[in-house]
Amino acid sequence: MSKINELVEQLATPILNDMNLELVDVEFVKEGSNWFLRVFIDKEEGVDIEECGIVSNRLSEKLDELDPIPQNYFLEVSSPGAERPLKKEKDFHRAIGKHIYVKTYEPVDGLKEIEGTLTSYNGETLTVAVMIKTRKKTVTIPKEKVAKARLAVSFS
Repeated sequence: MSKINELVEQLATPILNDMNLELVDVEFVKEGSNWFLRVFIDKEEGVDIEECGIVSNRLSEKLDELDPIPQNYFLEVSSPGAERPLKKEKDFHRAIGKHIYVKTYEPVDGLKEIEGTLTSYNGETLTVAVMIKTRKKTVTIPKEKVAKARLAVSFS
């Protein structure tokens, strides 16, 4: 995690705790000629536009005070949406029983992209029930091989 991401996390956490919200992720990325600081927030019932606006205003004030980012950037505060990333331990535990998508650094059981139901997570491995054509299969993925994981919308 970059220093900017860490600092934004430190600044955002008390604001979010105050509002009973959770910090899901922070991204500081360049797209074209513009820089974007994206802060993704959530709570059990989901967040609304008003909550995003309040967090944006409060965080913007803190960032203006400290001025830690030398380049111009756009601050965006939003919900992670239906395909929320799974990054922290609690994200994986909360996703048990839900449909997920996992991309791995190297193939696991011949697959680099796995989509199915997360049946268990023990901190070291994810167990995912997948359908391959008409056959059910269980894939066990070592956590260190996970490049990206997120909730996935299932259309079945």
